[in-house]
Amino acid sequence: MTKCSVVIPYYQREAGILRRALASVFAQSHTCFDIIIVDDESPSPLEPELAVLSAEERRRIRVVTQKNAGPGAARNAGLDAVSADSDYVAFLDSDDEWTPDHLKIAVENLSRFEADCYFASISGGEAFHYHFGVSALADVTEITRLSDDPPVVEIPDIASVMLRNWSFMHLSAMVIGAPLFRSTRFEAALRLAAEDVLFFYECVRTARRTILSDAIGATRGEGVNIFHGVDSGSPLFLRQQFNTWVALDRLETRFSHDAQDRASIASYKQTARQQALWGQARLLRERKTPQFRQLAGWAWRDPRIVTSAMRLAAGKFLPKAGPR
Repeated sequence: MTKCSVVIPYYQREAGILRRALASVFAQSHTCFDIIIVDDESPSPLEPELAVLSAEERRRIRVVTQKNAGPGAARNAGLDAVSADSDYVAFLDSDDEWTPDHLKIAVENLSRFEADCYFASISGGEAFHYHFGVSALADVTEITRLSDDPPVVEIPDIASVMLRNWSFMHLSAMVIGAPLFRSTRFEAALRLAAEDVLFFYECVRTARRTILSDAIGATRGEGVNIFHGVDSGSPLFLRQQFNTWVALDRLETRFSHDAQDRASIASYKQTARQQALWGQARLLRERKTPQFRQLAGWAWRDPRIVTSAMRLAAGKFLPKAGPR
């Protein structure tokens, strides 16, 4: 059978979360896989999560340990540890779970359609409302149906579609072939946000072919999520928005883009600026000191944030003209 390596970055604060994810891997109908767990100096220790496994299950797991460096660096360590006999790599966040046929559908169709990149749909709770399934793409772009059972489609211009809205993509529903996992890596420095977006884009731009399935491949879990729930006035939130801007800037400069794609990137970069500035405006309203040092570092890289700040200040503090 075709071998697939499963890369799981591990950083959690509660026991039992990884155990649940591993149970979904061992329940896969495609059984030719090994598992690489990268312990990113997790506060909740790894060994108790593995203690409940059988000896046979333990033999299929390789553990890589590292000093805490964030999810991108952890996934890179996992990719570096993939054995030479693996044909595909599947990602799974430690708080997510797979449906039983996820690997089977991915591996069979990647091989059948000679593709290097695969995304399944993912489901989640109310906090995951911004994600949508592959079937919804038919409402916004042209799709080519490759298979009905399972439902597999192709988007002729997937890179452009992604730049308009990448919320149909998730790492726990992504499987890639050797041409990608041997050469493409995450931007480890973007540890607070958007390292996955840059990775997605590089994969779809360099893959021979990208295919998608509307079948649910993963379900979203409830473990540590460093992006959501962060207070907008905190330094962490400002750093997240800056990292998002940096990822978009790198995406913009690494590849050629047509006018529509450039406009999409510019819009997302402006959203990052505005989110950051609204957080700082909140601090002012609460009579707290803004994070001037971080803002100065952003302005050095991106002078346009100064213009955005001036427009925000003008809109909030200048008197509005009344009726004449």
